[in-house]
Amino acid sequence: MAKKKQPDHKKKVSTDGIMGLHGSTLEQPISETLEINYMPYAMSVIVSRAIPEIDGFKPSHRKLLYTMYKMGLLTGSRTKSANIVGQTMRLNPHGDAAIYETMVRLARGNETLLHPFVDSKGNFGKVYSRDMAYAAARYTEAKLDPICQELFRDIDSDTVDMVDNYDATMKEPSLLPSTYPNVLVTANQGIAVGMASNICSFNLTEVCSTAIALIKNPEHDILETMPGPDFSTGAELLYDEAATREIYSTGRGTFKLRARWRYIKEQNLIEIFEIPYTTSTEAIMDKVADLIKAGKIKEISDMRDETDLGGLKLTIDLKRGVDPEKLMVKLFRMTPLQDSFACNFNILIAGMPRVMGVGEILEEWTAWRTECIRRRIFFQIQKKSDRLHLLQGLAKILLDIDKAVDIIRKTELESEVVPNLMIGFGIDEIQANFVAEIKLRNINREYILKQTTAISDLESEIADLQATLNSRRRLQKVIITELEQVIKKFGQPRKTQLITAAEAETDLAEEEEEIPDTPVHLFVSKQGYLKKITPQSLRMSGEQKFKEGDSLSFTVETTARDELLVFTDSFQCYKIKLRDFEDSKASLLGDYLPQKLGMDPGENIVSIVLTGDYSGFVLFCYENGKIAKVPLSAYETKTNRRKLTGAYSDKSPLKTVLSMSADDQVVLYSTDNRALIFSTASLLPKTTRSTIGVSVLTPKKKASLDYAVRLSESNITNESRYRAKTIPAAGAILKDEDSPEQQITLSI
Repeated sequence: MAKKKQPDHKKKVSTDGIMGLHGSTLEQPISETLEINYMPYAMSVIVSRAIPEIDGFKPSHRKLLYTMYKMGLLTGSRTKSANIVGQTMRLNPHGDAAIYETMVRLARGNETLLHPFVDSKGNFGKVYSRDMAYAAARYTEAKLDPICQELFRDIDSDTVDMVDNYDATMKEPSLLPSTYPNVLVTANQGIAVGMASNICSFNLTEVCSTAIALIKNPEHDILETMPGPDFSTGAELLYDEAATREIYSTGRGTFKLRARWRYIKEQNLIEIFEIPYTTSTEAIMDKVADLIKAGKIKEISDMRDETDLGGLKLTIDLKRGVDPEKLMVKLFRMTPLQDSFACNFNILIAGMPRVMGVGEILEEWTAWRTECIRRRIFFQIQKKSDRLHLLQGLAKILLDIDKAVDIIRKTELESEVVPNLMIGFGIDEIQANFVAEIKLRNINREYILKQTTAISDLESEIADLQATLNSRRRLQKVIITELEQVIKKFGQPRKTQLITAAEAETDLAEEEEEIPDTPVHLFVSKQGYLKKITPQSLRMSGEQKFKEGDSLSFTVETTARDELLVFTDSFQCYKIKLRDFEDSKASLLGDYLPQKLGMDPGENIVSIVLTGDYSGFVLFCYENGKIAKVPLSAYETKTNRRKLTGAYSDKSPLKTVLSMSADDQVVLYSTDNRALIFSTASLLPKTTRSTIGVSVLTPKKKASLDYAVRLSESNITNESRYRAKTIPAAGAILKDEDSPEQQITLSI
């Protein structure tokens, strides 16, 4: 019997791809395809394109700056950007557009960096403008900024490895031997395959001072010398010490920034002159316009962009009687005038991506810079040793100049001059060649004495360099001296001002108090439409309007300052303030909650809870009979609106959510017409939102928990019948007189 062919777990590659010798389709396992075809690409993007290295540059930056250095643009005059782009293509063959975009970001005119590397002339756009286009490369000019001398210092002294370019026709540096921690001074961002990097910029003086302090004392508190990032666009940093320490420690976290502004009383207008680094003037203008159209901001009569050669300026004309302080607090909350910078300090160290804190980055930079200085000193020792070797041969000639002349004169063949000098004076070939090349006018005793007196100086210099090479302390002193020189030459005051997060939250609290604590009536329909109606409007209204097939789910009276927690069947909770809803009327449908909250497609509302002052607890009743008691404070956040995932347990379908200010009696109804009464006091509150709860109802076979209500809201008259001595319990069969009239689907 023929053997049954085993199934082949391989994926065929399309005939448009890999073909055999006779046009047949080759087969390749998916794992092999990923390893051979995709992994090299992914690693190339990570290592050779998107993630910055310890010198603070990505390959595209390094290739551009090195090309400009070789073109003599560090000391020479500016040249056309198109010329620079063309020369850079010898190292970076990715196209002129990509190279020029890199130059634009590094240019002084674009204002992206605290310390630009390209001294530009012409229109290079602005980092704070989304729509302001930079001029073409043929119109602009550029050269290297003076700070680049700190990048290329001693690059010709073998401080870094030189590698072949893409076609092996020239050499380029693998890193630039920056004399200061440029990796923290220059803002950098990159998106690779499966990872990304986002490094904020810090003040150069603070970074160098911190590096010096850590070299002297590894236990130094970084916050003392480097309190926070510094951005080229200025603005204000909402300083939070705990959050900053977390970012400095882990390399991940978020800084909050907000715009700087001033009020011109004579003209009743606000001028915004610095905005967060992460946004643009157009994004701010668009958001404010949307809010004005929606009627959420009524204090502004006009807003315009008056940015000119003097710098950024957004002007807001105010209506009469408007408080500018209160308006700006509202704008900070509702527009990108207050934004966040998400840090991800992912850096390549020896070809491996690592997410590091600030202290670890400075430690790695110090170790790398120490190696650069070692290589420079070793290079200097080699050069001086070679010179010393030549002079030592010349010193032997000093003993008998006439003998050297006589040897050269009596040698018949030119090729034998060097060997004869080697034999005559006991010197090696290098020394003999040096002596043989001396000009006739320089064989006088004065010249030779001048040259040989340098021997002792060279010997002492070499000994000093060797001592530095062998001393960790002296190497550290060299680094510290260079850092101090950088501070002296290129240090500048901080642009981003620090304000405490507590001050910002106080402003927000003051703004919250402005919302009147007026009563409102909420009406929620079964399909998720919400109306917020004032008592005056309700008294004048007629019958409530609903969509066809929809009806009222519940109504409640609360205040305009309250908040809603909306629980959905996707184990998520949406938090929203009532002030975000416009006052409605009975004749309108109201706001559609799934759209207002940005719910996912197919996601349905299970229950709506009013938070009040976040006292009390939430009772989650699951189909399997388990009940979870979670404090309402577990859902309290400081943000205006937030989507909370993992809002409750996903182990069993949720049937009912009850919000309670204090312990109460609850009735559980099962699908087999049974009921059980228990007190919530018998349950201990769980701090974890996703707790699976405690078994209270033990359903009979093929039965489950159907829903739950407060005892006071049920129709049960014979309460003792449905109480159990201990829980969990199955409950008792309902009598007709105790049967509920209707099931409540949504509760508060």
